[in-house]
Amino acid sequence: MISDNNTLTPSWRAPAHVRALCTTRKGGISLPPWEALNLGGHVNDNPDHVAENRSRLAGFIGLDANNIGWLDQVHGTGVVELTPDNVGAIPEADASYTRQPGIACAILTADCLPVILADTDGTVIGAAHAGWRSLCGGVLESLITAMAVPPSNLQAWLGPAIGPDSFEVGPEVRQAFLDHNPDASQAFISSKQRPGHYLANIYQLASQRLKAAGVTSISGGSLCTVNDSDWFFSYRRDGETGRMATLIWMRT
Repeated sequence: MISDNNTLTPSWRAPAHVRALCTTRKGGISLPPWEALNLGGHVNDNPDHVAENRSRLAGFIGLDANNIGWLDQVHGTGVVELTPDNVGAIPEADASYTRQPGIACAILTADCLPVILADTDGTVIGAAHAGWRSLCGGVLESLITAMAVPPSNLQAWLGPAIGPDSFEVGPEVRQAFLDHNPDASQAFISSKQRPGHYLANIYQLASQRLKAAGVTSISGGSLCTVNDSDWFFSYRRDGETGRMATLIWMRT
């Protein structure tokens, strides 16, 4: 079963009624290569196992399973507001937010960066799937705008993602970020393994974008999914694998 010992709790200064966590591989019933707490329904796992894993997650966080706002993530910049009327619709989007207690924003990842946001008053929360395409395209900025509070009142937590020693990218990825902000060059170093390629620091890139948007309270950003096969799923490492979930919600 899921327990406190096999989930991650953000270390940040969110109001007490704002809760958040990131799952790991542990606590579910999926079989290899999705072992064990796979929460992704799009990775060829047994649907009954995914349903049971999601049910366990809902029970662990104390919410109705129908109040977890799963998204159809497409590596874009779409943002949706979750309400009691649409929380079960699984909209195509890469970020969500809500002002409604008892509804969880949920992001699935297996190397991409999950980012959660909360305002200091605890009136609005959000979550984003910030893989490099979404991040470069502006998903964080779109979410901040949609949440409609001063960015200086927001705090962010960066969940587990592919680390800077493992995220090799081509020159086109680096150039896409530089086209937006030349300072992004600080987040890339030349790869010693493949000439003309780079190692990218997605945590640094996300922090740059958050700070440029006015968010200065940023936590997390130290756990690599690729290097820790005991705890984290990693698509780049394993190919066919499961998905973890990062969730944020307000208690009723």
